[in-house]
Amino acid sequence: MPEDTKIMDKDDVKRAVMRIAHEILEKSKGVEDLCIIGIRTRGVVLADRINECIKEIEGKNVPCGVLDITLYRDDLTLVANQPIVHETKIAFDISGKRVVLVDDVLFTGRTIRAALDALIDFGRPSCIQLAVLVDRGHRELPIRADYVGKNIPTNRDDNVKVILKENDKKEDQVVVEKGKIK
Repeated sequence: MPEDTKIMDKDDVKRAVMRIAHEILEKSKGVEDLCIIGIRTRGVVLADRINECIKEIEGKNVPCGVLDITLYRDDLTLVANQPIVHETKIAFDISGKRVVLVDDVLFTGRTIRAALDALIDFGRPSCIQLAVLVDRGHRELPIRADYVGKNIPTNRDDNVKVILKENDKKEDQVVVEKGKIK
């Protein structure tokens, strides 16, 4: 790959989100007891988009929430001296529900581990599934996604950048920046 490589454009992102929504509905056999929770920041946008697709397909709303994992991170002291904690918004009971946790990129698995810890503080779901736009490999924990938009082989020091219009005010895309991990 050259220096920076676009691996998904806006149409690719849209198709991946729609496919993930269909796969969730197929595996869940509908929307009963289903809820979707996005991990801040881009996971929230993707969760909302998946939820909109489900609504188009099924004609029903699915409870959708926002999860901030800042205080659950195992690298909190490495991130910042004064980390910024954002609001978690889960205005429904997750106990006994099928929760689909949504994030933009699955890398080491540590973000998802933190999200699982945070989520359990809100109740005991019947199951938790993971949906990600991009799985780039290099897992450090035994975590895998149930729904993946695109698997991308990367080097460990590459940066996979998901750009979404709602957050970045630019056209949706996914770019691999070689050797620029942050």
